[in-house]
Parts: sequence; structure tokens; C-alpha cells
Amino acid sequence: MTYVRKNVSALTPTERRRFVNALLELKRRGEYDAFVRTHIDYYTADGEAGLRTAHMTPSFLPWHRRFVLELERALRRVDSSVTVPYWDWTRDRTTTSSPWTKDLLGGNGRRSDRQVTTGPFAYAAGHWTIKEGITDGRFLTRDLGRAAAPLQLPTRSELQWALDDPVYDVRPWDSTVTKGFRNKLEGWGPGTGSSSWRNHNRVHRWVGGAMLGGASVNDPVFWLHHAFLDLQWDRWQRAHRSHRYLPADPPGTGDPQHKRVVARHQKLPPWGVTPDELEDMSRIYRYA
Repeated sequence: MTYVRKNVSALTPTERRRFVNALLELKRRGEYDAFVRTHIDYYTADGEAGLRTAHMTPSFLPWHRRFVLELERALRRVDSSVTVPYWDWTRDRTTTSSPWTKDLLGGNGRRSDRQVTTGPFAYAAGHWTIKEGITDGRFLTRDLGRAAAPLQLPTRSELQWALDDPVYDVRPWDSTVTKGFRNKLEGWGPGTGSSSWRNHNRVHRWVGGAMLGGASVNDPVFWLHHAFLDLQWDRWQRAHRSHRYLPADPPGTGDPQHKRVVARHQKLPPWGVTPDELEDMSRIYRYA
């Protein structure tokens, strides 16, 4: 039976509590940290050798679609009423709006060390010690809006700019492409600094703290952010029905991207499913 993913701002108090409790239970069992490790392990940049499946690559969207679905399945084994909500950062744009409330994800980090001290994921609450990371930090950190160099969340028009591109992705299938829906949404732009961070990437930068880098899963907002990106892929598919995931065929032996990106019918590690198999989720979930 199809279930519904809701806007986090529309969750009832009971839905908020159950979602948070399910996350905390996964953390208590040690299952949550396995998701963090998976994301770290697959955080491969296009300047590195080998296969890229999760970032700077066409499979950015299907890889994260399956990743969010795996977390959701784990949550639903704890509480079958729970689904992953999405955070619409084009609407909820302040440091005190949803999801940054005490009964959900807690608020910003304190000025001295960016430690999150409010809500259920605060270190002092005793349930959310960082165990898998790229630093030795033990507590969740955030720098919402980037106090030292303020940054704004992407706007609705910036998101629409990505959705309006009818082509899914283009050669050379990496972070340098300036056309195609995938990278316009993933958000690797030319140049340096804030102007080069678009949509998905800029949101990670805006949240800051733990959301920077491969261990970003340590902040539960990661899932709400990627559920919203998944919704955008769904919207793009509906708007451009004659267009599909690219590349359709693997780059050839003379191509610099040979064996470095996943084509439509090739399997995505670590799950062994193809982008083609992940294009339609309508039998599993839908968005409210």
C-alpha cells in the first residue's frame, strides 16, 4: 500500500514525536551510524579515481532516492506510521521555522562551538553522540545561515531554473556541466564561494556544521533535505515525460568517464539496483 511523505511543517505533534522517536531508536540500536558510514564511504568526488555513484554524477538522484528509502524502511520497522518528511527550504527559510523547533530537530548551534543545545538531538539530551564522522567531534553542530559570512537559502526561482531544464544530464557527466537538471539541482557551479553553491549544495552550506562533507547524515535534517530533492526529481519527471535518466548507455573505453559513472541499466552499489528501476516510486510512496 502506498504511503505519504508530508511537508515537515504540516506534521501533527504526534507525527513529529513518532518520527523523532523512531530516529532515536535507530541511533540506540546502532543502525543509524551505519547510514552515516555508507554516505562517507560513497562520498567520491569527480577529481578522484574510480566509480562515482552518489555525488558529482548522474546517479546523484537515484542513489539518494534509494538511500532515503532504506532509512525510511528502517524507521518503519520501528514504527509503521512513520515516513520521512520533506523540508521545503523555498518556504521555510528562517533559523526558527520548521524544522528547527524543540520538538523536531532542535535549533541552531551556540556561538562558541556551534554545538546544538536544544531539541532531542542535542548532545546533553544523551541520545545523539556522533560516532561516525570525519572529525573527532562528539556532538551535533550547526551554523544556520553561516554567521561569519551570511548565506541565503535557494529561492523558488532558483529551484525552478533547475526544473525547467528538460535534459536530465549531459557530458561529461560530472560537477563541471552547466546544463542538465541533475547538476543544476545538485548545485556545482563555476567559480568559488557562495556563488558556486546552488540548490542542494547551498542548503548543506546554509545549515553548516555537521552538514558539511561526507558525514552530513549525522544531522537528521539530511533526510528532510534529500526527501525534498527527491520530490523535485518527481516533479521534473512529470514535467518532462519524454525525457529520462542519462546516460542511457555506459561511456565507452575512450571516454574519460568510462567505468566512472552509472548508466541507466547498470547497477548502483551498494544495493544492486539500476537507475531505471528507481525512476518510478509510485507503488511505494507519494508526496503530499
